[in-house]
Amino acid sequence: MDKHKNHITPVSTYLKVGGALLVLTGVTVAVSFVHLGPFNLVVALLIAGAKASLVGLFFMHLLYDNKLFATIFSISLLFVSVFIILILFDTLTRDAIYEQKAQPIKATQLIEKPN
Repeated sequence: MDKHKNHITPVSTYLKVGGALLVLTGVTVAVSFVHLGPFNLVVALLIAGAKASLVGLFFMHLLYDNKLFATIFSISLLFVSVFIILILFDTLTRDAIYEQKAQPIKATQLIEKPN
């Protein structure tokens, strides 16, 4: 840790990363209006992962820091991705497994007849 070199990131880099984050946010909003079926969630998660990577690399300085921290961060992202993929496999295939599909609730109210 004592061999850590200070780095100076130019303001233009932060502005470019901020602009990229704004563009990716716009892409997220635009993609939300496109019907991709079950892939809507996958595309949204990929865009969110790209935005999180930009924040981690530049604003958390993982790009310039010790490679051990970047490796730990990458491995944790890998595990989170695996868990999310497993959850997506479960939720995207439920209609194929269960025969009974979701139906609207039909509410009925019993009214007692006066004697």
